Amino acid sequence: MRYCINCCIHLLPNDLHRQCFRCRGSNHNNQKCPVCKGENNIPLYTDSKQMKLLAVLEVRTDHSESWNGFFCLRKGKLCSLIFGLIIMTLVMASYILTGAKHGLLLIPSPFHYGAFTSNPSLMDNESLSDMKDHYQPSKMNISYVKDYPSIKLIIDTIASKIEFITRQRPDLEELRKQEPHMFSVIPNKFLPNSKNPCWYEEYRGNTTTDPYATNSYALYSKRFRTIFDYLRKVFWNHLYHYKDKHYRLRCLPHFYIIGQPKCGTTDLYDRLRLHPDVRFSAIKEPHWWTRKRFGIIRLRDGFHDRYPVEDYLDLFDLAAHQIQGVLQSEAAKERAKMNNIIIGEASASTMWDNNAWIFFYDNSTEGEPPFLIQDFIHAFQPNAKLIIMLRDPVERLYSDYLYFASANKSAEDFHEKVAESLQLFENCMLDYSLRACVYNNTLNNAMPVRLQVGLYVVYLLDWLTVFDKDQILVLRLEDHASNVKYTMHMVFQFLDLGPLSEKQEALITKSPASNTRRPEDRSLGPMLPTTKAILRDFYRPFNTKLAQVLFDDAFLWKRT
Repeated sequence: MRYCINCCIHLLPNDLHRQCFRCRGSNHNNQKCPVCKGENNIPLYTDSKQMKLLAVLEVRTDHSESWNGFFCLRKGKLCSLIFGLIIMTLVMASYILTGAKHGLLLIPSPFHYGAFTSNPSLMDNESLSDMKDHYQPSKMNISYVKDYPSIKLIIDTIASKIEFITRQRPDLEELRKQEPHMFSVIPNKFLPNSKNPCWYEEYRGNTTTDPYATNSYALYSKRFRTIFDYLRKVFWNHLYHYKDKHYRLRCLPHFYIIGQPKCGTTDLYDRLRLHPDVRFSAIKEPHWWTRKRFGIIRLRDGFHDRYPVEDYLDLFDLAAHQIQGVLQSEAAKERAKMNNIIIGEASASTMWDNNAWIFFYDNSTEGEPPFLIQDFIHAFQPNAKLIIMLRDPVERLYSDYLYFASANKSAEDFHEKVAESLQLFENCMLDYSLRACVYNNTLNNAMPVRLQVGLYVVYLLDWLTVFDKDQILVLRLEDHASNVKYTMHMVFQFLDLGPLSEKQEALITKSPASNTRRPEDRSLGPMLPTTKAILRDFYRPFNTKLAQVLFDDAFLWKRT
């Protein structure tokens, strides 16, 4: 019996293969057939007869008796198609879920803000991605609206909703209920012979105890381990021994540089720490009041263990050792000498970042936080001094974008992000108060650029509800850049620092500027004129109010 490999690979009942269009009749000759001949034919012996097996098998769909092979192949293709569709569905589902989590889904279509959840326990347990599920996408695709008149309508809507309403200040007992541990650690009175707020705390450990073993700053950051290694070595040398007990000197900052980011706070910090009577925390920006005490290291990473107040106080141990040296010196004991060393802290988030409140405090104030950072600072340090460095909010926003954006930076991309953020802010303002929107964690994380950080007057007015105006020094970066000596003298006078020699003053005022724009960012050029005009319109009512509060038209930023 003969087998035809060109038609099918199984035995056919008709030996003559008359139905095969290639092997018609019994006179088929493999040597003459253009299909059967060739070097790739492989001889196969079946029933003692030689046959040719092609290297590549072909299945003929028009063979009337090969439907089994046909359906076999079609079934394989169908399975492949179904498998491909499943893979595609999984990929799309992954994209959708990831996009929803990071606020990337339907980027051109911003979120429309709905109602705040009234259940505090639910709010405390929700993740940032869950929070965004409360909101519906807006119908208007603002990301592609580049014409000034269209965006101007959005800005006009925002401006019509602006109301500067004085917040209700919480009483001390309410604050104690929120942070009982903090109030148990920090006393309500400090050493009378120290300009800086300090006190002695009993230390119950022994010589083998590591006082910094559980410090979260040391555990979570390798950068700070060297500092804490040094503190461990000198710790016992700085304990105060009295009546068989050991005491350590604890200190809080005398002053805070509270804001704003990208406004020259780093340069001010670098110059101030050159003053012989000024010390700073071991870390420039601990962000303890705003983030770490809530367990926030990075918002995108969710919550970690909360940093206790003891971890924050550890950051001032280096300065406390020097203050203790002054207090324990023989000359100080004899003459009752006053310690004039003061400590500063320079977290640029302190003024504005209250994003964590909604996860920890009762949301019963129509979206407005019942407690702010300044409430707690004032409870412990009613005499604290605060320094604020500001700049034109339009330029601040562009600098902020260039510094934090990781990819695809351009003036056009910045324009798109500004437009989208304005739409989001408008959506919130349609339903909620200005303060509720400014401190809205979900809105702030959804906006591609941090518009809210430039609303200086909103934050300043809230700080003025707890601190007196003469406790807050507000500077402009533009003035600092043009006359460093003048602004530094203002700071020295505000902090009541002693006089400097000419050499010391020159060292402080003539040092090169810190944290300037990176060369690769400068090469991108300025923002688009249309973008600048849009932002000028958006920030104008806030700048006008700021100038009124400070009695200084320079804060209108008309000439920048």
